[in-house]
Amino acid sequence: MNLTSLRRRFILEVMLVIMAMTAGIGIIYIVESRTEAAPLQFFLGLVFTLAIVGVIWLFLDPDTHAARQSDELLKIASKTSDAMREGLTPEAAQTICELLLPATPAMAIAITDRKVILGYAGYNARNNQPGRAIRTTATHGTLEDGMPRVLHNTLDIGLPASSARISAAIIQPLFIGSNIAGTLKFYYRRSSQLSQTQQSLAYGFAELLSTQMAAHELENQIKLTTSMELKALQAQINPHFLFNTINTIASLIRTDPTKARELLREFAVFYRSTLEDANDLIHLERELKQVERYIGFEVARFGEDRLELVVDVDPDMLDMSVPSFLLQPLAENCVKHAMRAEGKLTITIDGHIEEEYIVLRVSDDGIGMSEEAIANMMSKESDTGLGIAVKNVLDRIHGYYGAESSMAVTSELDKGTVITFTLNRAIAEGEKEGYLEGDDLQVSTVPSIPEPIVE
Repeated sequence: MNLTSLRRRFILEVMLVIMAMTAGIGIIYIVESRTEAAPLQFFLGLVFTLAIVGVIWLFLDPDTHAARQSDELLKIASKTSDAMREGLTPEAAQTICELLLPATPAMAIAITDRKVILGYAGYNARNNQPGRAIRTTATHGTLEDGMPRVLHNTLDIGLPASSARISAAIIQPLFIGSNIAGTLKFYYRRSSQLSQTQQSLAYGFAELLSTQMAAHELENQIKLTTSMELKALQAQINPHFLFNTINTIASLIRTDPTKARELLREFAVFYRSTLEDANDLIHLERELKQVERYIGFEVARFGEDRLELVVDVDPDMLDMSVPSFLLQPLAENCVKHAMRAEGKLTITIDGHIEEEYIVLRVSDDGIGMSEEAIANMMSKESDTGLGIAVKNVLDRIHGYYGAESSMAVTSELDKGTVITFTLNRAIAEGEKEGYLEGDDLQVSTVPSIPEPIVE
């Protein structure tokens, strides 16, 4: 049913209601005034009856009901999209819960991330304020296995005693790609309210939110990739590094022509890789080669007695995928900021597999940093120190590998600095569908939600 037809039906409904009210008032007037007007009273009674029948028919008409419901859902979808302009923030989640509650027979609706309640509307809202830790066992189960749940009693839900009036629930996972980002929950007073319509409604809203979250994440990734590309090129192609390397090669042309030719070839490969890898996921082996090339130039400049690179990475990790410019800028930072006036600087890159994660570590035995310097480096606004803001690198890691992946920085003055990446192994190996295809990043904006677990 199109919008014009819906408007016509609405106008007809209003006219029938007015006719019924007018006829009813006329009948009441005739009865109260005891006027002898049997034909008029019969006519008004007939009009009243027909008008009421017409209104009832229009309200019960399946097409009209479906059109109203579709129109209402489209309005809600539009409003949720507006609310999520900045992603699924607590404010957006609260707005969405309040929008969805009147559209369902649920007595409460909640949205969570992986740890806390983001939004809650309806029964017992006082005890479920945004920011509170997730308490229900069923929610933790969905966050763990990514399966929807249809629950028919309070025990299965795992609710506290303060929510005893809630007897049923539908829990739908929210996805960003294949990462479980949170849940959408509908709570009901009675198990009999868990109709197929309600389950479909919950599924539809969960897909809608997941799609909007994925779209927002994709937009962030595009912004981050562009920013990282510019910053990476600025960090790599700078006059000091360029001139120093050229001068080093020029000086070797006389003393060691073979070495000069080798460095010149490596220099060409280095810059070609810098330009090609600006916005790709690449194999770890390729990133390590880029680091080795960079350190090779610096060893030629400073000498083997001043700089050394040690690589100790599990061979099984070499074909895993990592963001480009993950390790090389850190090695560059070591050379720029960790070297002492005298003595040798050793930069070590090691990596190993720990069950569900891969661990990469870049460490040096240089001058180290204070806690204040680390805090400044980790600041989102930082544009010094690493050349590429560490916070930006961390955002990229979360975007590629999920929020459970992390980066840690530890340092001690006069002893050195260690930067540790803990990354999701399944995604690095390309095993999570919708993320990796060869070396390219693929972001899935339409999640695939499995059939619910009915308990």
